[in-house]
Amino acid sequence: MDSQAVASQRSVRDEPTAGTLKPNALGVLGILFLVLSAQAPLTGIAGAVPISVGIGNGPGTAGAYVLVGVVTLLFSVGFVTMGRHVVDAGAFYTYIGTGLGRTTGAGSAGVALFAYCAIQAAMYGLYGSIVSGLVDAHTGLDLPWWAWSLATMAVVQALGATGIDMGAKLLAVFVLAEFSILLAFSLVTLFKGGGPEGLGFTQSFSPSAVTQGAPGVAVMFAVASMFGFEATAIYGEEAREPKKTVPRATYLAVVVVVGFFALTSWMLVAAYGPSKAVEAAGKALASGDSTAFVFAPIAAQFGGWVNDVLPVLLATSLFAGLLTFHNSANRYLFSLGRDGLLPRRLCTLNSRHAPWTAGCVQTLVAVALVVPFALAGKDPVLTLFSWFSGVAVLAMMLLYLLTSVSVVVFFRRERLEVRLWNTLVAPVLATIAVAGAVWLILANFTTLIGGDSATAIWLALSVPVVMALSIVTARLSRRGASPADG
Repeated sequence: MDSQAVASQRSVRDEPTAGTLKPNALGVLGILFLVLSAQAPLTGIAGAVPISVGIGNGPGTAGAYVLVGVVTLLFSVGFVTMGRHVVDAGAFYTYIGTGLGRTTGAGSAGVALFAYCAIQAAMYGLYGSIVSGLVDAHTGLDLPWWAWSLATMAVVQALGATGIDMGAKLLAVFVLAEFSILLAFSLVTLFKGGGPEGLGFTQSFSPSAVTQGAPGVAVMFAVASMFGFEATAIYGEEAREPKKTVPRATYLAVVVVVGFFALTSWMLVAAYGPSKAVEAAGKALASGDSTAFVFAPIAAQFGGWVNDVLPVLLATSLFAGLLTFHNSANRYLFSLGRDGLLPRRLCTLNSRHAPWTAGCVQTLVAVALVVPFALAGKDPVLTLFSWFSGVAVLAMMLLYLLTSVSVVVFFRRERLEVRLWNTLVAPVLATIAVAGAVWLILANFTTLIGGDSATAIWLALSVPVVMALSIVTARLSRRGASPADG
């Protein structure tokens, strides 16, 4: 089966055909912007850095980003090597299924869908809360958070249906805006020599700095900041020369994301001074507005207008992430429908060769995940955002682990590559590193979600439950299929 799967991978054609996503729609930069928008850079900085500095490893937060970046690069080696031989919108599902068998692949597909839909639902909670506050402050219109979330779901669905190239152009505008202001602050602070205590390089990047305090918290948020880089492979069918474009976009995305988060968090710490940063982050967290830890030094650098602009950019940052995860999830649904693991109606494409039916289903899933929190009157940030973010991180790390194992098994069996570093050494090291990260996440899961231990257990168990249900569903669908259907 696995050899046949490799042989039957779909090539990218110059003209779209039935059941084929639009080819040649994306270059390296187009894919890069899709990936960077998934990271929601301003959201990651304003949301994660204050927590990492305040209750994690303090000034060593920047070093934690570098550590996670090294692990991610190790994982990427096997990931992109597999991508040279397997081009499919299913990405994780296809890679894991090709190496470890269709049953495991089907289970991983369910986990991947769960992860993308969970992180998108989490972002809808934070997005609704921020937009509701912004509109109320500037217009006096006081609507509940969920009203803005539901309205945005319709916008995301419409933009997703216009095709991936249009979505990439829109996301590029949002990503450039938030990247520019944060990068400008970081570079100005760097060239000025840091803050009152200088740059504090040793206090941020030395081994003792990275491991001080509660490094697990910083590592978990660094992992969350990398969420979505694997989307480079999801868009392989729509890329120009995918065997070249996808590897370049993947490595470039990891380096850019790690460099950006490490530099920005380092300069934020430097702006306060390493000895004062933890106290400043703690005050921001205690005030209920953690973004003040980030916005204050930027406003001090560039002026008070930043306090008006950054909240808007935070909202657009979240919107960019919502659109990206919508596109990722609907391509998974499309791929599963095309492979017969889900109803084939999910393969329906519109005139722009965008997965229309899969997009509608993904939007309905988002509604189903968000509405219960609205009906129950739950806080969208303390419950919807924190709970689903934690689950998504755990699910994604499981996929990284299974993919690394699959790369080793696949290339040991097929002998398609002779480069041991790409097919054995790096994937094995990545497997060990990712397994350690999964253990760390589980050990700190209650802290990660900001809930109680009972809630943490139920949320953590949801990941293996989803995988088990996906495996059962796949087996039942194969039993119900005719011999001709395979």
